[in-house]
Amino acid sequence: MNPTDSPKEYNEYVTKKAPSSPILKDCFNAFWVGGLICCIGQLIFFYCKYKGLDQTSSSTIVSICLIALAVFLSAINVFNRIGKFAGAGSLIPITGFANSIVSPAMEYKSEGYVMGVGAKMFTVAGPVLVYGISASVIVGLIACFFI
Repeated sequence: MNPTDSPKEYNEYVTKKAPSSPILKDCFNAFWVGGLICCIGQLIFFYCKYKGLDQTSSSTIVSICLIALAVFLSAINVFNRIGKFAGAGSLIPITGFANSIVSPAMEYKSEGYVMGVGAKMFTVAGPVLVYGISASVIVGLIACFFI
């Protein structure tokens, strides 16, 4: 490609060179992997309810188990392979969030526990925490004073 080529010629060149995305296959994989993660959570929930725990305790245990599972799979580099296969299906909020904290921490552990693990652990998740907590405080204050 020459810089003097027209935008139409450039678009044709890019279309010819770019790999085609199997969007239906990708959507299907995201759907069933995400559904499988949700089913695992639901099975844990049903088991907790079967053992006599209340709704809140069961929900808490499901969250803890899914986070622990995502952290373990991230640590042994299985979660990343699942992510490449399933795309957004593996990013069910709780498992994807756990992976987004563990992956940078593992990557930068050679820089030490404070400046490596501690500082880099929240590079991806940090803005989510900051804005999520800030938004919840603002909504709580609004609810407190106006509702």
